Amino acid sequence: MYRTTTCPNVVRTTALTMSADLIDLEEKSGGAGGKMPRAGAQWTSAATPGTGSERDGGRPFAVGTQDATGALGGDGHMAERTLEELAERELAKEEEEGLAAPAPVPIAGSQVSLHVSDPFYDVARHGIVEVAGDDNYGRKLIIFSCCKMPPTHVLDHHKLLLYLQYTLDQYVESDYTLVYFHYGLTSKNKPAFSWVLNAYREFDRKYKKNLKALYVVHPTNFIRVLWMFFKPFISHKFGKKVMYVNYLSELHKHLDYEQLVIPDQVNSHDADLLAKLKDTSSTVLPPSTPTSPSNQFGVPLDRLAESSGEQIPLVIREAVAYITANGLSTEGIFRRCASAPLVKEIKQKYNEGELVDFSQYGDVHLSAVILKMYLRELPEPLLTFDLYPRIISPNGTSNDEKVTLAREWISSLPQINLAVLRYIIAFLKLVEKENAVNKMTTENLAVCLGPNLIWPQGSPLNLAALPYITTFCCLLIRHSDSIFGCTSDTEPGE
Repeated sequence: MYRTTTCPNVVRTTALTMSADLIDLEEKSGGAGGKMPRAGAQWTSAATPGTGSERDGGRPFAVGTQDATGALGGDGHMAERTLEELAERELAKEEEEGLAAPAPVPIAGSQVSLHVSDPFYDVARHGIVEVAGDDNYGRKLIIFSCCKMPPTHVLDHHKLLLYLQYTLDQYVESDYTLVYFHYGLTSKNKPAFSWVLNAYREFDRKYKKNLKALYVVHPTNFIRVLWMFFKPFISHKFGKKVMYVNYLSELHKHLDYEQLVIPDQVNSHDADLLAKLKDTSSTVLPPSTPTSPSNQFGVPLDRLAESSGEQIPLVIREAVAYITANGLSTEGIFRRCASAPLVKEIKQKYNEGELVDFSQYGDVHLSAVILKMYLRELPEPLLTFDLYPRIISPNGTSNDEKVTLAREWISSLPQINLAVLRYIIAFLKLVEKENAVNKMTTENLAVCLGPNLIWPQGSPLNLAALPYITTFCCLLIRHSDSIFGCTSDTEPGE
C-alpha cells in the first residue's frame, strides 16, 4: 500500500504526461481489470476493489494496469487535477445518458430529523444522512443518499462532514454498516476530491475500526476514478470492507430490506436498470416461501406460544440463558457483531427445528446477535406499532409522571408481549449490574436494544426518534419494579 507524506488537505501531485488514450477511461481501460462497466452493466456483486480474486462468482472490481501505470506518478500518487477532470468527464457522460439524477431543490422542512434551532438543521433537513435500524447481523445501519444533496452553492460541505461525524459518534462504539446510494451525484452537487480525502482522514481509527461494511449501490465509472484517487491512501484492511452492488435486490441478503431508507429516485433508477436487462431472473428478489411449522424467526408471538405451550419463545430463552451463564462480564456485549455464516447457520437450524447449542460455538456475541435479530424480525415489534407514536413524543414533565405513563402503556400490551418484554427487561437488569466489567450501562443497553423493541409501521426509524426510544427503554430498565409490578414466573436464564 502506498504511503503519503502530504498535509491533510492537499494531495501532492507529480509531474506526469497522460496521452489521450489514457485520459479516456472508457476507451482505454482494458488492463488487468478490464473495461469498467457503466451503470446498468454487470458489476461484481459485493466485490472488494483490487482484491485480485473472484468473489461471489463474479469478476473483482480492479483498476486496469494501463490506467494505474499511466495515471500514477513515480512515487505512487495520483494527480488530483487529472482525476478531477476524469471525474467531471464521467459525470458529464452519465448526465447525458440519463444515469445521474438532477440535483434536488432544497425544501425547508423536508426530511427533518433535528429541531429548526439545531445548528445542524440546515444540513439535516435534506435527509442526506439517515439511520435505518440494524442490518441482518445486528449492526447499526446508516444511509448516505447522493440524490438528496443540493447544489454545492446551497450545501456547506464542511458542515455536512461535521453532521456525518455527529451521527456516527452516537454509534462508533458499536459495530455499524454504511450504505452509500451513489445515484444522484452530479457535477452540480459533487464535492471536490480534496474534500472527500479530507473526510476520509477526519474519520480516524475509532470510526474505521467498527465499520464492518460499506455498500456502494449503483456504482458508475466515477467510482472507478474515485478509487484510483483513493488507492494510495486507503489501507488494505479498510478496502476489504467496501462492497459494490448493482441492484437494490442484492442488498436483501445483507440487510433488513424493510428498514432501508431508499429514496424514490433510487428506486426508480433501479427499476430502469432492471428493465434494460434481457433476463432479470437473477436479480429480482426470490419469492417468499411458506412458513414452516418449525419456524421460529418472523413468526407472531401468539402463534409460537400456541404451538409450543411456552410464553417465552425458544430462541429468546436459549440465547438469554447462554449469555446469563457465560457473557454477563463480557465487555461490549450487544455492541459487537458475529460471524455472518454462523448467524445464518443458527437461524436456519432454529427454523428447521434442529437443536442449537451455543456452547459449541464459543462466542457469546453470537447469541447476543441472534437475540437482537429475533426481536427485530418479529412481524410486529415487542412494544407494538400502537405505542410508537406515544413513545417518540415528549411525555411527562417529572420522572414520576413518565413512570406512570410507561406503566399505563405497558399494561395495554397484549399479554404475550407483556410477558416477553418483562423477561427481556429482567435479563437486561442482570447485564447492567455487571456494567463495571462489561461497560454496558443502562443507556448503552437502551441504545443497543431499543431499536429492536420498537419501530414505526411501514417506514424505518429516523435519527430524531432514537433519543426518545433510548429514554423510554432506560425508564423500563431503571423502574422495572414499578412499571411491571410483580416479576415474571419465568426468570431469565432458567
